[in-house]
Amino acid sequence: MKTTVIIGGGLGGLFAGAILSREGFKVTVLEKNDTAGGGLQNFRRFGMKFDTGMHVIGGMRPGGNIYRICEYLGIADKVHLRDVDDDCTDSLYFAEDQTTYHIKKGKEGFVSSLAEHFPEERANLEAYVDAVHLLTDEVDLFYLRPSNDFFPVHSEEFNLAADAFIAKYIQNPKLRNVVAYMNPLYGGMADVTPAYVHAIVSVLYMQGASRFVGGSDHFAQLLVSVIESAGGEVRCNEGAEWVEVNNRHVDYVRSTKGNEYRADHYISAIHPCTLLPLLSEKAFPKAYRTRLNDIPNAYSAFSVYVKFKPETFPYINHSEYYMTRYDKVWHFGEHHDTWPLGFLFMTPPEDNQGKYADKALITAPMIFEEVEKWVQTTVGRRGKDYELWKKEQAQRLLERIEEIHPGFNACVDKVNTASPLTIRDYYGAKEGTMCGFSKDYKNTVLSQLPVVTKVDNLLLTGQYNNLPGFCGVPLTAINTVEAILGRNYVIRRLSPNHDQS
Repeated sequence: MKTTVIIGGGLGGLFAGAILSREGFKVTVLEKNDTAGGGLQNFRRFGMKFDTGMHVIGGMRPGGNIYRICEYLGIADKVHLRDVDDDCTDSLYFAEDQTTYHIKKGKEGFVSSLAEHFPEERANLEAYVDAVHLLTDEVDLFYLRPSNDFFPVHSEEFNLAADAFIAKYIQNPKLRNVVAYMNPLYGGMADVTPAYVHAIVSVLYMQGASRFVGGSDHFAQLLVSVIESAGGEVRCNEGAEWVEVNNRHVDYVRSTKGNEYRADHYISAIHPCTLLPLLSEKAFPKAYRTRLNDIPNAYSAFSVYVKFKPETFPYINHSEYYMTRYDKVWHFGEHHDTWPLGFLFMTPPEDNQGKYADKALITAPMIFEEVEKWVQTTVGRRGKDYELWKKEQAQRLLERIEEIHPGFNACVDKVNTASPLTIRDYYGAKEGTMCGFSKDYKNTVLSQLPVVTKVDNLLLTGQYNNLPGFCGVPLTAINTVEAILGRNYVIRRLSPNHDQS
């Protein structure tokens, strides 16, 4: 039985560990936090459980790419999900003209939803939807297809800037910004984000979105169970403290508890810049270390977690996006005195969800520079001015919610907040990034980090290597595992015709 040590028990580490466990490896995952899961973790406040991330997920409807991976792992039928409403997967409110758009599921649903407001653009919307699907078709991994192209040749549109790609098909300036409403999910920025990133996320959610019921931690535990049932272990409260590398080969990992772990293979599932201090400088070439530190990170976020008074606010079975101005949709990664430019609002579902919501989440993109003043502080020791600042930001968001839900604040019982510093310290993410490295169409080589490294038995995984989020991270885990097992090995195992026994 071959062995693997994984540094970081987030979504990427758990998926990579579960796949390797499924293929007969003995896996040990080292996780610094109390529980494994990364963005699947949650916390308890006010006597209830709140998820920290992974609030809306795609690819988990039957036949979807992540659903197929879960089938292969044997956990698909154990995941507690609730699909959002097909006739309104998302609603978008623009304060500028007080207009609300309701987006329906599917290609035709997307087109018809927006053609109601822009009838003259129906043909353009149809062409745009066809174009984003064509872009995703260039990515074999997205559809879990075997690929033999080590250097795939892509269409001219593939690496266009996303905003330029949209403008190529949509004429109305207002509509161009409406179709880019999912920017916060992948750190979208004007004249930066490549078209293929926009296309993959857009197509994923056109196929239908879902939510975890009763907390996303249950899904993390399912992945942990796959590892443990194969003889592996997930060791929480035991992060990696040092990675001993000699002659470009990892000899062992020493944990924060002083234990040494040796294995055939090692996988880092943490931010690459968080990994660097754990190795001697000679482990990687200076140019590689410099490159990692120079890659820009996508922006962070400020979150408000709300507990409602009993039976006061309705449960809403779709996500709501609030935007201030149409021309600001591409500018979340910049400083603005008028923050927030927009945010995501949702009421997470509980088991036996009834008419009323127990809680809500508000997540607003925010750049890390907004918390630069407290960058040297630690959790619980940031000072009164930081607490006052957080209270002011929360109040700004609550006032905006009142615009789309009059009487909202009267329903609020208690409020908890999290800033980019919380994300930085909780996830170990440089600058509190929510979406990993910023992808730039002008330099795709810089922002695409291979899963293999110059250290022969050390691999990388997570959203820093490929796409962000609940879809991108598991797909990257396949890339990482196939660097050990062989190209297309896992993809072929995912084939419906393959014997899984």
